[in-house]
Amino acid sequence: MTRGKRTQSAELEVTLLREGIAESTHRVQAVVCDDRGRILSVAGNAETATFARSALKPFQALAVTAIGTLERYGLTDRDLAIICSSHLGKIEQVRQVFNVLWRCDIDPSALQCPIPAGKESPLQYNCSGKHAGMLAICQQRNWPLNTYLQRNHPVQQLILSKVAELLRMPGEEFINAHDDCGAPTYFMQLGQMASLYAQLSSGTNLDMERIVRAMTHHPNLVAGIGEFDTELMRQTQGELVSKGGAEGIECIGRVGEGMGLAIKAIDGAKRAKYAVAIHLLRQMGWITPTVAESLSETFMALGKYKRLEVVGELSLI
Repeated sequence: MTRGKRTQSAELEVTLLREGIAESTHRVQAVVCDDRGRILSVAGNAETATFARSALKPFQALAVTAIGTLERYGLTDRDLAIICSSHLGKIEQVRQVFNVLWRCDIDPSALQCPIPAGKESPLQYNCSGKHAGMLAICQQRNWPLNTYLQRNHPVQQLILSKVAELLRMPGEEFINAHDDCGAPTYFMQLGQMASLYAQLSSGTNLDMERIVRAMTHHPNLVAGIGEFDTELMRQTQGELVSKGGAEGIECIGRVGEGMGLAIKAIDGAKRAKYAVAIHLLRQMGWITPTVAESLSETFMALGKYKRLEVVGELSLI
């Protein structure tokens, strides 16, 4: 990430209003980068570091596209979309995860993600597509299936090498920890996350271009009907690629423009990151007023008596 003269400015503030009276407040930071890693604008601190969580999934999927796993097993863009997903465990989504494993001749019992509460199978866990992608790579390369979540496993080292290459830094400098699903996730600066999404959406890399196409053509698989990432990609019709993560992470790339936006709600609030995303996308002209209004009705109007209001803007660097 290239630093400008200033990487810090005022944070954004999200307020929950109950019949116009402030009840709760969230602080949110955001960064916009280009595909060369240059910080273009910021609210808060571009060097704020946090775990990327599920916003990392398109780059974990990069290992699948880069070594020919899709071609080896005849996997489609629908399969790639579910590999990038944080899905709801709906029948269509679970079947797509099963399809990945079936085509690779892997039994679903190889999945090491948890079984969701009240469910019957790890296939229904929201990260099962990512795990299926990792197992597919292992099957192709004849790597052990039973240890694929360990940090030193070849599949995790392959993923790390892809992320390190994009950020132009040595893999051994990354701090990682296990996500809730058991797979490693990385601790990185918001500016680095924005840079990753700028590169993802730049259209200059065929492997990443295929990931973007899969996600934007099959948004219902990436999250689910009514979920923010799905609705944003569906309503912008391929112009934006979007993937959120737990604890207030949201990352968005402007397809074909090589610009990425990374958002972090400091208290981890999901509602705050969505409100800020809509606010900033409208401010930057990445979505139309019609799309902004539609998304606001779903994610900022929280019932008859409550709504979210965002104050603040990105400052140019």
